[in-house]
Amino acid sequence: MGRRLSTRLLRVSGRLLVGLILAFIVLPAVVVTIAAFNERAILSFPPTGYSTRWFTRALTYRDFQTGLWNSLVVTAWSSTLALLVGTGFAIALKRYAFRFKGTLEGVLLSPLIVPHFTIGLGLLMLATGIAAGQGFPVLVLTHVIVVLPFVIRSVFISLQNIDGRLELAAASLGARPGAVLATITLPLLAPGLVSGWLFAAILSFNEFTASLFVTSQATQTLPVAMYGYVREFADPTLAAVSVIYIAVTAALLTFANMVLGLGRVLNVEQSR
Repeated sequence: MGRRLSTRLLRVSGRLLVGLILAFIVLPAVVVTIAAFNERAILSFPPTGYSTRWFTRALTYRDFQTGLWNSLVVTAWSSTLALLVGTGFAIALKRYAFRFKGTLEGVLLSPLIVPHFTIGLGLLMLATGIAAGQGFPVLVLTHVIVVLPFVIRSVFISLQNIDGRLELAAASLGARPGAVLATITLPLLAPGLVSGWLFAAILSFNEFTASLFVTSQATQTLPVAMYGYVREFADPTLAAVSVIYIAVTAALLTFANMVLGLGRVLNVEQSR
């Protein structure tokens, strides 16, 4: 009887702890959402009145429109390039043995521990030294370096889950290496490729620290534009942008889960 009571208390306390953690995580979003409807031209909580005019300003503000377009362009290029480069490196690190393999892996994964402002400052100095300027190529390269480790790890994990006998069987039946890669390896890698691209796109779209050093007025991304806005204004426009971002992200993830099944794509659920 005592053991049953202690088990029940442990279960209830565990659920309570999880509920408190979730509330702690969700509470800032709730506060920002409510503050976005503040009628006054100052960011405060709780609001004294309610208005939707800050959402209109968020959608029509010129710098936000330009920053959103730049972010979408940079995200598309950087996540795709990171996927191509990262897949090649992941296959090389998993399948082949060569000198300085550990060194190469450490260099490729170093953006996980190197501060992003260091990466941005270093690339700014490099771009200045070769007169490349603060254009889109330097910005895309910066984002590729930042998100590359996540792509490599995602694809590497998928490679570990592939049964190598399938590739050997295809090769023994006369399939060339390119055919084995196209018909066996890449289809089996699909969950890792999709999750790697998804992680890269999310991280690239939100990247701020490194982007701040390598963007100009013409190439600034949405996070950089938001940083510039908050230095000049203190109204709830940024709160409105955050609410729009949360709503769009939730809608996209819900759609992706319905179409792709994020449990399988992110390798947290086995395919049936």
